[in-house]
Amino acid sequence: MADHAAAFADPFRARGMDINSIYYFGESVLLPQWRGHGVGHAFFDRREAKARELGFAMASFCAVIRPADHPARPADYSPLDPFWRKRGYAPVDGLIGHFNWKEPGDAAESDHEMQFWVKAL
Repeated sequence: MADHAAAFADPFRARGMDINSIYYFGESVLLPQWRGHGVGHAFFDRREAKARELGFAMASFCAVIRPADHPARPADYSPLDPFWRKRGYAPVDGLIGHFNWKEPGDAAESDHEMQFWVKAL
């Protein structure tokens, strides 16, 4: 976490959390055809093992917060919350980051809320 942009670390700092003990997992996407075959679990197993090897006490990632009726949400969308919870991660109430990016079709960047999930290692 200490090596990421302040926008990632600041919500943790604001809660008094030691960002030097948190390993941040950058964004990842597993294509639908690979889901349900153990690839996602193997990927997380390796990420978590590396974080432990490096001496980190916690792992974290964030996920965009969107309403269920967001126009960019695919019709066959399936939330990843059950997968993350099965791995021992949980969203932390109020641990929200704000990041700007340009949505497809928009003329400019806009603010997006991101929910941080954490797990003790």
